[in-house]
Amino acid sequence: MFHCVLFEPEIPQNTGNIIRLCVNAPIQLHLIQPLGFQLDDKKLRRAGLDYHEWARVQQHVCLSDFIAKIKRRRLFACSTKGRQSYHTIAYQAGDAFLFGPETRGLPAEVLAMFDAQHLIRIPMQAYSRSLNLSNSVAIILYEAWRQADFMGARG
Repeated sequence: MFHCVLFEPEIPQNTGNIIRLCVNAPIQLHLIQPLGFQLDDKKLRRAGLDYHEWARVQQHVCLSDFIAKIKRRRLFACSTKGRQSYHTIAYQAGDAFLFGPETRGLPAEVLAMFDAQHLIRIPMQAYSRSLNLSNSVAIILYEAWRQADFMGARG
C-alpha cells in the first residue's frame, strides 16, 4: 500500500477526486490540517461520488504528527521545485507522497526537510506553472502502483 499525504488541501473537489482515486488503488489518504473545507462538504462528497464509505482517510493536526505516527521508510515531496523526475525512481510498497495546497504548493520550510532525491516533480512545458492537484496525485501514485505490477488490482 502507498500513502498519499495532502498538506493543508484547500479545494474540496480535488480532495473528493483523490478520495475516489485512493479507493480504487491501494492508497491510504492522509490529510494534514488545517483543511480549507469540512469533510462533510457537499462539493467534496459529489466529487468522491459514493466512494467515501470505502475511503481510508486519516487526519493529522500537522506534518510532524503524520511523520511521528506513520513511520515510513521513504517520504517523497512532490513539487514543481523538485529536480528529480517522478518516473526515474524505483518505488517500494509503503512509500508516502506529500502534496502541497493547490494555490501555493509546499512551503519552503517543508521543502527544506527533503534531500534532492526525495523531492520529485512531474515534467511540464517550460512555460507551465503547475498541474491540477488531483491530476498530479494520479500521475505519481499510478506510476508507483504500476511499478508494483498493480498488486491487488482485479483482472
